[in-house]
Amino acid sequence: MTELRGVGIGLGVAQGPVARMAEPLPAPSDAPSTVGVEPERERVRDAIAGVARELEERGAQAGGSARDVLEAQAMMAEDPTLAAEVDTRIADGKTAEWAVHDAFASFRDQLVAIGGYLGERAADLDDVAQRVIARLRGLPAPGVPDPGHPFILVAKDLAPADTALLDLDKVLGLVTTEGGPTSHTAILAREKSIVAVVGAAAAKDLADGETVIVDAAAGVVVRDPSADELERAQHRADSRAAAADAPITPGALADGTAVPLLANLGKPGAAAEAVGLGAEGVGLFRTEFLFLSSSQAPTVAEQKAAYTELLAAFPGKKVVVRVLDAGADKPLPFLNDAHEENPALGLRGIRALRASEDILREQLTALAEADAATSADLWVMAPMIGTVEETRYFTALAREYGIKTAGVMVEVPSSALLADRVLAHADFASIGTNDLTQYTMAADRLLGSVAAFQDPWHPAVLRLVREVGAAGQARGKPVGICGEAAADPLLAVVLVGLGATSLSMAPTALADVRATLLQHSLDDARRIADAALATDDPEQARRAAHAAATREKETQQ
Repeated sequence: MTELRGVGIGLGVAQGPVARMAEPLPAPSDAPSTVGVEPERERVRDAIAGVARELEERGAQAGGSARDVLEAQAMMAEDPTLAAEVDTRIADGKTAEWAVHDAFASFRDQLVAIGGYLGERAADLDDVAQRVIARLRGLPAPGVPDPGHPFILVAKDLAPADTALLDLDKVLGLVTTEGGPTSHTAILAREKSIVAVVGAAAAKDLADGETVIVDAAAGVVVRDPSADELERAQHRADSRAAAADAPITPGALADGTAVPLLANLGKPGAAAEAVGLGAEGVGLFRTEFLFLSSSQAPTVAEQKAAYTELLAAFPGKKVVVRVLDAGADKPLPFLNDAHEENPALGLRGIRALRASEDILREQLTALAEADAATSADLWVMAPMIGTVEETRYFTALAREYGIKTAGVMVEVPSSALLADRVLAHADFASIGTNDLTQYTMAADRLLGSVAAFQDPWHPAVLRLVREVGAAGQARGKPVGICGEAAADPLLAVVLVGLGATSLSMAPTALADVRATLLQHSLDDARRIADAALATDDPEQARRAAHAAATREKETQQ
């Protein structure tokens, strides 16, 4: 038996034979075209249009965040700049295949050099290029294999188009050699409840047909498992399935300490599914969907309709709405589309809203009107708060519009370190662990080359969470978690031990987190958190927390 380490997504465990993702198509030759310029142009136009339509259809079929990702890929395929580059190469006598390969590769290198959000899209561009070249050659697009039986899929990474439409009756589990806990693959795997271990570099040596165990809870892939290990893994899988079918109860620890489990949502239409999966409210409602596809800000009436739909789905429940978080990877022409050398450190979040205060005032107006029309408990928070003055500004403005509960997102180390002062003015704090990790580690959360640094288990990040938790307890103010970290069941226990009073996550993660919290008391959670804090790096923190949690369970038995 050999263990290959990676980052587990959720608590699932699966077993089965390996089927490896096919290798990319070989690069086309640089031989000149034999059919002429116009036929090559027609071939490439048809191929690109066909790939774009296929991506859009896959997105419509998949729904959710996958739809947004695939629609973005379709737009990328038909980008006019890329089309011009392809056409230039065809005009020089190249084949359509070579023109696509070379033009897309050149564009990819430019994106990597830019970095940030665009740098992360380079992998998506590679996938589009492969699909176009396959269509030009009359071959099936590179994608998920079909060995004719259920299997464990092993890949370098998965394109969003492949992850979105995985056949879960055939794909028992997923292992990637690259990527991290906030990669597209990880996020979509979590959304679809796929048992997954990502970033397991040694999995590159797995062979087709060999049997493995994918243990997401432990973050390992087990090679050559014994019959006993296979039986234990199956027992765990059966027990987890039974727990998922058990009656849904409010989030709580073993000693009865309440830990409300809330949902992260991006559109009102996702509310019904969240309620069905046991969400006790909403811990993060992202309002960007109203703004990102428009050339101008939505009207107050349009916003009120959307917020009313959301709030009506949670009568009497807490709903935390984040006002517009634009800038960085989400520039808006009517808010801030000025070029910035480093937009992640530029005019984003509350800074951008202050520069265009009329947009913030309209949003607060719409939220207040929706609140008056429904019975939900509306909380409103501002993104990217970095100073006490920004806190005073936002909470005063929110109260001017009748918002009863106004808070802030803690995503910048400065606000975490000043949490006691920030919470003197804010009614609550919500920690966005994705951005807090990014800014603590100086590692762009959307850049694959530094994905290893984007780990919320890092003791430096956990110490900042502890600062906010302690400030919340001292001030008597709630402290929530709304980043991807809350969806990691063991990390959720640690976060509660550090002072978090509620956890918000993708709705599909609720069952695992609920079950794990019930295994530990508040004192247990604090001891597990202390064990993680007393380490030097994320991997040590995971192992220390796991060992401490195991000791606590053994003591109880």
